[in-house]
Amino acid sequence: MRDTRREETERGEDATGAVRWDAVPGHPEWYEPDRVAEGLRVLAAATNRVQAARAGSLLGCGGIVHDHGGAVFPAAAAAAPLLLDIAQHGHAAARDTVLGLLDEALSFVPQPGYTRVATPHGEAVRICCAVAHHVRSRSGFLAGLGRTGKLLLADAAAHWRFDVQECVADGDDTIAFGWLSGHLPGGTHVAELHGDGTVSELRAVTLAYPTGWDGRENCLRVVGRSPRELPPGVRLFPARCGEEPRG
Repeated sequence: MRDTRREETERGEDATGAVRWDAVPGHPEWYEPDRVAEGLRVLAAATNRVQAARAGSLLGCGGIVHDHGGAVFPAAAAAAPLLLDIAQHGHAAARDTVLGLLDEALSFVPQPGYTRVATPHGEAVRICCAVAHHVRSRSGFLAGLGRTGKLLLADAAAHWRFDVQECVADGDDTIAFGWLSGHLPGGTHVAELHGDGTVSELRAVTLAYPTGWDGRENCLRVVGRSPRELPPGVRLFPARCGEEPRG
């Protein structure tokens, strides 16, 4: 009879070992890469609350976050998919630990000089937005966990992303059509424009129509910008993420 739990643990350990955590940047006085590797290994193998708590302490006190200092490290973005695998296939105690760590990664403040990571969606994405992308990728699983999973998804939704597909001029503004990930509330927002390896600020972005929910085609008005400044393929992110703790 196959030991599927053991197989999942071994796969998790292989994935954890594939990342060079000492090569992931982080403040040298706060970030401890050995804690990430050990914490993920212990968490993947955890079969009770004591083991899960030990892993949580390793990851939460200098691994991917520093819970006493309220800081999140770039390692959180690299660890997020591994943590979600553990939550989905590991022990219930490990799952609860993962949900708590990811909640902290979304809400804690990065340290100066270590605020962004390279992702397939942008070369300098804020840590919280990168973590939120991984959380949204498991929305079906997390929603099925009930209140705790839904709360984590709601936190991730605030770190929205808009992928521009097409733009047209509307006076001095641009109407951008594209795909929204997360939730963009009504009102005017300051956004970051990511494209061609650069990041610039858009001082006024609003929903052209009230459909600002995750997983839908949406339409945004970008005030004072021309369509040539928003070619297909560029992405918009919230500009104020990671600047202060979320309540």
